[in-house]
Formats: sequence, structure tokens, C-alpha cells
Amino acid sequence: VQILTMLHLICATSLIEVLCLCAFFGRLVQFAKVTPRTVFWKDTKNICVMLTILLTLLDLIIYGSLRVFNIHSVRWSRFLRPLFLINFPESRQIRRVFRSIRNTLPEVLYVFLLLMFNVLMFSLMALKLFGDRNLKTVEGSSYFTNLLDIMFDLYVLVTTANSPDVMMPAYNLDWRYSLFFITYIVINTYIFMSVFLAVVYNNYRKHLKNEVRKLAYMKRHKMIEAFNILKTKEGTEFVVKEAQWKQLVKIVAPDISNSHRELLLRISDEEQKGYVDKKCFLRLADLLNIQVITIKFKRHPLEIWMPHVYKSSGSLFVQKVVQHRVFVWIYDVIIIINAVFIALDEKNPLISYAEWVFLSLYIIEILLKLYTYEPKTFFARNQFWNWLINVPYFLCICTFAIALKLLFDLRFRVIMTTLINIIPTMLTFGGLVLVVYYMFAIIGMELFQDKVLFFSESSTDPHALDCGNPALEDSTFARSRYCKNNFNDLASSFIVLMELTVVNQWHDILSAAKLFFIAFHIVVVILIVNIFVAFILEAFFVEYSLEKSEIETTIEKKIQELGMGIQEENIPDGQLIDNMETNENDLSGGEEMQRQSSEGLFFRIASKRYRTVDALLQQMFESEISPEDEGPSLDEILNLSPSDMHPKNPTFENSA
Repeated sequence: VQILTMLHLICATSLIEVLCLCAFFGRLVQFAKVTPRTVFWKDTKNICVMLTILLTLLDLIIYGSLRVFNIHSVRWSRFLRPLFLINFPESRQIRRVFRSIRNTLPEVLYVFLLLMFNVLMFSLMALKLFGDRNLKTVEGSSYFTNLLDIMFDLYVLVTTANSPDVMMPAYNLDWRYSLFFITYIVINTYIFMSVFLAVVYNNYRKHLKNEVRKLAYMKRHKMIEAFNILKTKEGTEFVVKEAQWKQLVKIVAPDISNSHRELLLRISDEEQKGYVDKKCFLRLADLLNIQVITIKFKRHPLEIWMPHVYKSSGSLFVQKVVQHRVFVWIYDVIIIINAVFIALDEKNPLISYAEWVFLSLYIIEILLKLYTYEPKTFFARNQFWNWLINVPYFLCICTFAIALKLLFDLRFRVIMTTLINIIPTMLTFGGLVLVVYYMFAIIGMELFQDKVLFFSESSTDPHALDCGNPALEDSTFARSRYCKNNFNDLASSFIVLMELTVVNQWHDILSAAKLFFIAFHIVVVILIVNIFVAFILEAFFVEYSLEKSEIETTIEKKIQELGMGIQEENIPDGQLIDNMETNENDLSGGEEMQRQSSEGLFFRIASKRYRTVDALLQQMFESEISPEDEGPSLDEILNLSPSDMHPKNPTFENSA
């Protein structure tokens, strides 16, 4: 019965895997039909997916055949499953990170070899210093008498996971021996780890720059092709007529308002000749990538219903006070005082009543803002912060709301918005970590599955104290009750790998598998985490240092010429409406634009914190390419043939 049950389970899981492989193969066939044959077979992604499908099918056949005869075998193809995720066309960002890792490996390898040589030298010194002194560790084992054990302990010390335990026997003997470990930590933990970060950051930025330049050249080629399709001859030059330009923009950017579209046309056709020349047409993609915010000032309902009262001198004074920065500062002080009261004893009646006073003050603040600013737009669906911070005041005395308000009112909004903007790209690294975790989890399950067992605290099993493995009897792992840290299933494996990423106590979690965990530490902690830090650094540097591009400057200049510009500091809370009026009729000329200006419609370039990090990086690197430089031919870019590129163009790394 057990054999039949096992066979049914194997057949069910194998059938699901075969169906998935069929779906991947069908997707590959469909892509081959719409792609030129020469391009399809030159694409490494397609070859990789095809080979992975064949190897997985072969592994399924071998594994199933052996299990029929009750012969255990290893499912080695499970290690290849993440290759499907990496090589799908939608996984371009993950492939880019993998390429950055691949291209960074040679430089990182040199630093790592130097680090290991340094660890070896210090290990030899430690052996000579402590090997003959009959020192013992806390567990009673010999201290620094075996060179390989010394190298492992000192490698762990680089991660600080065993500090100061590894130093204590020598330190207890003589305090001067601590100088050896301090010197080692300074050189290896701080200097070498910083060099690792510097090398990874430098190479990450260099390869990212090459890839962005490649994409910039491809975009330029595509825009030239589009111009050649739409162009008509006007006098001695080829141009795109206004009607065709408008139709194209409606197709490629259907969500932008007609006002926004007319603004872009006025920028592209500066002299209103009725057509767009080649140079202006080629920047259409850049124009559409720049976020232009449409602003419409709405009249307050009280101004409509009671104009004399709302426009009276007293009312205007109240509005002026609410709009002043001092009003915000006063409430910042109130929030800080409230935070102090929250930390005090709530049983004190004075403290308890004070909370109601603070709540009343917050309600007064909201009412004053609603009186000053138009209510409908103040709580519009796009005013996320107003909903998040102010609404809880109406519901309860909410410590979370107070903390949020303190956070944003004290001018941390730029940092928080920057973090929010880079979240989508951070998910790319999440996909990368998922792939690497899965690969190491599969290896760990094949090597260590059922080697460690977990028993509940109430268990009377004699092996409960050694985690079901006599080799772990009286070990640090068993005494620390780490038995649940095992590779018995995928979920447990992921948890163990997460613990190893944090590196604290990683040498104790499974000390018997030193090579496995050193490999994991090198790949994840030294390489991937440093690339992640490099990305965060680059994102923040770009966010805070990048100046406006020439395209943005042109848009702002045109907005001001039309008399429809406004500065960010002059925008009251709740007056931002992005991409409104999408159903309006087409505009045709400056008179209509001026009419909308008189009705309270204005434009403004979104501030830097509204841009995506990818757009920021592209703008930073693409600005180094001359507008007249069309780059190498499209075939050369696709084939990534550096030797055939124009001498003035950069050499691109292979990014197949």
C-alpha cells in the first residue's frame, strides 16, 4: 500500500511538472514563430530554456523509472528550475542583475583571493601564537591547534558572528593577545569588506551604464524607424504632419489629457508650422516619459455659498495663518508633547484627560485645513497622506497616527517618498534572492534532509536532546535548541538561509557543513547584498543630485511662456489632479490654452522624487550621449559586437 501511495504521489507531481514544461515549450514555440530565425537561435535565453526543458524531462524519466524499482535517486533537475524564471522575456531586470554579478565576478574574485590569503597568514600566526599553550575553549576542545579549524574560525570572525567568543581563551591568558584579534578585525572586517563594497559598486555602475547606453541607442534607432514611416516631404526636409503626430501620441499614450498633448505639440512645433521636424520628433519618447502634473484650483464651497463671509478680512486672516509654515511648526511641537504624554503613566487622571485635549487640537487642525483648502480635493483619492495621517484622528486617539504625522511633518517625506519610489526596483533583487535561495535550498535538501529532526518540548524520545542525530549530542547546536533549523522541507530551508544571511550564529546552525555555508555566505552576503547596497547608494545619489534634463527645461520654459506655470511651494494641499480632463475635446491653438489658464488650469513638472529610479538612471547616463549621435547600427547593438561599433561609442558588455 505504501509503495502504491508513493507511486500515485510521484505520478501526480510528475504530471503537474510535465504540464508546466508543456506550457513553457508552447510559449517558446509561439515566440519562435514571431521572431526571425536568425535572431531566435542567437538568443541565449531561448537556448537556455530549451535545454532546461530537455534536461528536466530526462531527469523525470530517469527518476520515475528508478522509483518503479524502489531505487532512490536524486532529482538533480530541480536545481535548474529558477532558469525558467530568469530567462522569461518579462524577467529583463533580474537578468540585468545577474549580468552585473557575472561581470563583477573577476574583480571580486581578486579581492576575495587576497582576503583568503590574508586569513591564511593570520591563521598561521595564530597557530604559532596559541597552538602550544594548551588553551581550551568553553566546550573543552583544543584552542587553535588545527590550521583548517583556525581558518574557519577566523573566516567566521570576518562576519563578527563569533566575536568575542573566539578571542576569549587568548584574552583570558594575556590581554595583549587581544591586539592580534583587533588588528585582524580592522584589516579584514572593515577594510576588506569595504573594498568588496567599493569594487562591487564601481563595477555595478559601470556595467549598468553600458546597458543603459545600449538601450538608449536602441530607442534612438526605433524612433528613427518610426519617423521614416510617418515622414512626408515639406520643402527641402522630411517632417511629420501635426495630424499624424497627434494620432501617434493618442495611440502610444492614451491616458494623458488633451491639454497635456497640446502642450507637448507646442514644444515639438515651437513655431506652430503645422509639422514636427526630425530632431523634435526623436525626443517624443523623452517628452512622454516626463511626468507633467495638471493642476486645477477649485473654489471653496464656502466661497461660492457665502462669498462675503469667506472673503472677509477675518476669514482671510485665518486662511493665511493656516497656510503659514509657523502653523505646521506649532503642531509639530504639539505632536512631540503628545508623544511624551503617551510614554507617561496612563493611570494618572491628568495624563488621561490630556489625551482628549490633544485629540481636540488635532480635530481643530483638520477643521481649519478643511476651511482653508477645498474639502473635496483635500480628501481626494490621490491625497494618500491626508487619508493616512488625518482620518485616524476622527476614529480614536491613535498612537500610530501621531507617529506618522510626526514623521511626515518633520520633513521626512522626501526620504520616505524616495524609498517608496525604489520599492519596484527593489523587488528585482527580491526575485534574485528568491532564485539563489531556491538553488541553495534544493542543494541543502539533497545533502541534509532528515539529518536533523525537531521534537517538541514535551517529547520523551531519547533523541530529542540530540535533534535525532547522535553526532549532535552535547553540541552547541543541540544545547541551543536549534533543531527546527533544518533542510527537511522547502519552507524550513528558506528560514535557515535567511538566518545565515543575517550571519549571527551562522557557524553554529549547522557547523558540520562548513563548505556549504561558506559558499552561501560568499554568494549572498558578500556578492548579492553588496550589489543591493550599491543599488541603494546609486538610487539615493541620483535622487538627490540629478539636475533637470534639457527636455524638462524646455517643457518648463514653454509652460511659463503660455502663462500656465506654477511653483510647487505655491500649491495648497489637496490641489493636485494628475492627468485630468481626459475626455475633453482636442485643443487647437494658443487661445484655447490661454482660456484654460484663465479658468485655473496650470501645469508643473513633477519634482524629482516622483520619478522612478530606472528613469533617473537612464537620464543620468543617456545625457552623456550627444543628440546627433545615432550610435552603431541596430544589428551591431543586438549582436553586441564591440569591435564593429563606432570608435567614439562605448564598448558594451555581453548582455544576451
